[in-house]
Amino acid sequence: MTALPPCEISWFSALCDDDYEFLGVPDAKLKSSWEHCRDIVLQAESGGFDNILLPSGYQLGIDTTAFAAAIAPMLKRMALLMAVRIGETWPPQLARQIATIDRLLGGRLTVNIISSDMPGETLGSAPRYARTVEAMQILKTLLNGEPLDHDGEFWKLKIDPPRVGTVSGKAPLLYFGGLSPDAREAAAKGCDVFLMWPDKQEVVAGIIADMTARAAAHGRTLKFGYRAHVIVRDSEAEARTAATRLLSKLDAAEGAAIRAKSLDSTSVGVAAQAALREGASDDGYAEANLWTGVGRARSGCGAAIVGDPDQVLAKLNAYREMGIEAFILSGYPHAAEADLFARHVLPHIEHGALAR
Repeated sequence: MTALPPCEISWFSALCDDDYEFLGVPDAKLKSSWEHCRDIVLQAESGGFDNILLPSGYQLGIDTTAFAAAIAPMLKRMALLMAVRIGETWPPQLARQIATIDRLLGGRLTVNIISSDMPGETLGSAPRYARTVEAMQILKTLLNGEPLDHDGEFWKLKIDPPRVGTVSGKAPLLYFGGLSPDAREAAAKGCDVFLMWPDKQEVVAGIIADMTARAAAHGRTLKFGYRAHVIVRDSEAEARTAATRLLSKLDAAEGAAIRAKSLDSTSVGVAAQAALREGASDDGYAEANLWTGVGRARSGCGAAIVGDPDQVLAKLNAYREMGIEAFILSGYPHAAEADLFARHVLPHIEHGALAR
């Protein structure tokens, strides 16, 4: 067997009120706060993770950019993957924020682009993603240290780059996900790392093939990332028991309310997660070691890799063989599951931050 190239292994800090011992049952100790989310990040760094996603939700949790700026000086080696909502930003200001936080972090910032609406407004899919492509172009130009002369549909700008640039002098990697035709085209035109939510392996392979072809049509190549939850225990039986326990206090109506609360609850990607869950076996498994129960109380990423250390490792390696180069993992509670994964699985994977 050919040795697999290193991959990036990231964790997740629950900035958007998404941490539980029992899904759907709020716990004051796990609610998003500076202290709690800081502790998750520091746990991930001490555990050896390469990066950590700082998610963003307009109505949920705490501000991502402010949090990133505060936590950056506390980290010695781990990167940050800061989510930014394009509908709520002015790109030149965002470029300055990115450059500044990258400096605070010693050059280790990456950015998750979210093609969001402006709060209170709804823009159609095609123009919303067209605006996101413009934003990515503007950010890359300015953060590559180049003057900007942009005459677009959404912004008309002629400005110099930020006086303070990134440590590398280059734009950070832009991570982006979405399954609609408009989202796929936006990714093919502008992002560096295309993120996918869990699905059956044949579906993941099909998405990779489609996105590779779309990017090639624009003279580009993409890296691929996979966002999933994980439950790892000493044995498969223990892991499956932990999964069952996670849902043991969930009220179905409360789960539906949590899913509906998210601003992306009607997206094509969320619909795909619902279809995966509905097509799963009676115990919630869509395929071996891929459990969809998480999606009963969560919009967005709705499945977990569940098993013993060897099974979880084998699942990750199967994705790597398909072309996945980055993983963004999470579990409940986030700090505790990060520790379990760091001890049981991470030492057996050759990993490191993605090259720019």
